[in-house]
Amino acid sequence: MRIAIEHHLACRPRVAGGPMVQMLRLTPENHDDQTVAHWRIDVDCDARLRASHDGFGNAVTMLYVEDAPEVVTITATGEVLTSDAHGLIHGATETLPPPLFLRATEATPADPVIAGFAAEATQGTDGPLAALHSLNAALQARFDVDFEARAARLDVARIFAEDRATPCDLAHIFCVAARSLGIPARYVSGYAALGSAEHGSPHCWAEAHVEGPGWIGFDPCTGLSPQDRHVRVAVALDATGAAAVAGEPWGGLTVTNAGQ
Repeated sequence: MRIAIEHHLACRPRVAGGPMVQMLRLTPENHDDQTVAHWRIDVDCDARLRASHDGFGNAVTMLYVEDAPEVVTITATGEVLTSDAHGLIHGATETLPPPLFLRATEATPADPVIAGFAAEATQGTDGPLAALHSLNAALQARFDVDFEARAARLDVARIFAEDRATPCDLAHIFCVAARSLGIPARYVSGYAALGSAEHGSPHCWAEAHVEGPGWIGFDPCTGLSPQDRHVRVAVALDATGAAAVAGEPWGGLTVTNAGQ
């Protein structure tokens, strides 16, 4: 599938007229089932851009502005070719061992209620892969999804008690639940054109590691694994480490026309 993306972000620097330095995670990279045909990042003011990678292996762009205006608009555009690998991640850059992704964070703390939900949802399943699919389906059935509000909230225990959650919230809950089962899990930021939508949007999901197949994607918003409508950009322990702009939630800034 060929997915064209145009992602606009409007950032307000802390001090207008002063220097601004930001780390951007806006660039998808190639792996076996995702090929970046072309990609570029533009800024509407005098700026310097430097490509690099972060500790998770994500492609990052360092943005330097000497005299920042009140609003800096960043635009990422390109086309990505995808194929359906049933969620399997092959050929992606991996810099860290899977057990690292058992670690709890402020956004994904261990929680007994979520652990109990995970245990009940996976009871009687045959092996970790079947357990993860059951968990993913159970989360999809448990929550209505608020696709409009993409910013991740930190209190997963309180969010889990509600009936509605954002994609970012669900990715965090999936990570907490999978880790409670002893399965490494990580947060993923990217783009997706879901359902019958003609245009995609910034989106979040999760990946879990199973011995043998390796890393596999799970999207609790759909109850399925990511397919060829998903474009993978960054992975981390939680939303903070995969944010489009360092310190900001993925898609939580002004975003327009990220489309297919």
